[in-house]
Amino acid sequence: MTNLTKVVGERIRFLRKERGLSQEELAYRASLHNTYIGQLERGEKNATIESVAKVCAALEITLEELFDGKETHSKVLSFELEKIVRLLEGRSKKDQKAVLMFIESLIAWKDNE
Repeated sequence: MTNLTKVVGERIRFLRKERGLSQEELAYRASLHNTYIGQLERGEKNATIESVAKVCAALEITLEELFDGKETHSKVLSFELEKIVRLLEGRSKKDQKAVLMFIESLIAWKDNE
């Protein structure tokens, strides 16, 4: 998996979730198989230009919007925060609280540098 493949997959996932779509719904709208959408999002498959165009049409965005990512800067969750949230989603409340305390401590330390 190349970095570009992973970045494109994460971007597709971000835009899909931002629009409240499941992988199945996006796949249906793009006339692609839902397992293929999952593989794209995880960076396991190199997308063809045709597939990327279908995904963009299903997300109602241009190819340029897929690759520039500018609109995500004004959203509540940045690309990095979205990734942090995904990492914590399957964890217990206890683990989530521990990570939150660690992050708060790290930020306090960084602010006092």
